Amino acid sequence: MIEIGLIVNPIAGMGGSVGLKGTDGEEVLTKAINLGSVPKSHKKAIIALKELLPIKDKIKIITCKGDMGENEARKLGFEVEVVGNNCNNSTSKIDTIYGCREMLNKDIKILLFVGGDGTARDIYKSVGSKLVTLGIPAGVKIHSSVYAINPKSGGKTALRYIEDEIKSSIEKEVVDIDENEYRLGKVNTKLYGYLKVPNDKKSMQNKKAPTPLSEEASQKAIGLFIIDNMEKDTLYIIGPGTTTRAVLDNLNLDSTLLGVDIVKNKEIIKLDANEKDILEAKKGCRCKLIITPTGGQGYLLGRGNQQISANVIKEIGKENIIVVSTLYKLQNLKFQPLYVDTYSEEVDKLLSGYVKVVVGYKEEIVYPVKS
Repeated sequence: MIEIGLIVNPIAGMGGSVGLKGTDGEEVLTKAINLGSVPKSHKKAIIALKELLPIKDKIKIITCKGDMGENEARKLGFEVEVVGNNCNNSTSKIDTIYGCREMLNKDIKILLFVGGDGTARDIYKSVGSKLVTLGIPAGVKIHSSVYAINPKSGGKTALRYIEDEIKSSIEKEVVDIDENEYRLGKVNTKLYGYLKVPNDKKSMQNKKAPTPLSEEASQKAIGLFIIDNMEKDTLYIIGPGTTTRAVLDNLNLDSTLLGVDIVKNKEIIKLDANEKDILEAKKGCRCKLIITPTGGQGYLLGRGNQQISANVIKEIGKENIIVVSTLYKLQNLKFQPLYVDTYSEEVDKLLSGYVKVVVGYKEEIVYPVKS
């Protein structure tokens, strides 16, 4: 039997839809739960594991108890061996670290971990470069390049590595940000180290890249174009990013760089809105959504803007989404597709295809979007 490691962070991503910009720390987790957030990472774990079902009889899943991987693996019928602490409902990074260190005594072919940048840090602290690993994205903020583009591509990459179609590994960056500063609109990233991942560039996401200051003029032109075409009595939901912020800057309105803001008739309705705020404001209103892809990665939805959930997209409609981006950002992506990674395959498929992207004043290009 081929031994495959699995670690699931059961609380990963819970701070996203409720606008908390992360879930690090007990206080933030408690707040997320009080705001109505529920665990979601198990769904992404199952999507990835389903890609391994063709070789189910050849592999054993070495994982941690309960929601840290055991439940998901058993649900799909895999042979399972449980290691680490006997955690029950409450888990922490200590459970991840203990579980990973026990896996070092096993003959692990590859360690799959489901979470965000904080989880990647814990995996790095536990195994360093001793194991080949692969991140399955489920967190709010994912700047690290050790993660697959989405859970399905992660599962497929793991399958190809297990069957030796991918024959080598490569070191990729583990990067995280200071969540407290992030909630104040400041991005302070730090490199923590490197993990070995399968050498499969097409399926792995890039490290997030900032927009250079030289792009300010292009962003301003995009903002002016959006403002000149704003419709009366229409709600505008404005996603995170410097390009979208240019709309509010040109209106001389306050903004939350890393949050979601709502505008109507060129006035602020709500700053730093969460999913519930957006759905409440949308009731009885015509509505448009303005979003921009993440620099260096190309995610339209699913990275740092989980407040704009699958339910929000269904309410707004694909036809009312306005995508904005500077040409530099698209060129930096080497014109690879933009990605959507919501928790709904239905919505991901709905958004796939082609979209118009505003790249300047009265300038648009057609660009592919992929789930």
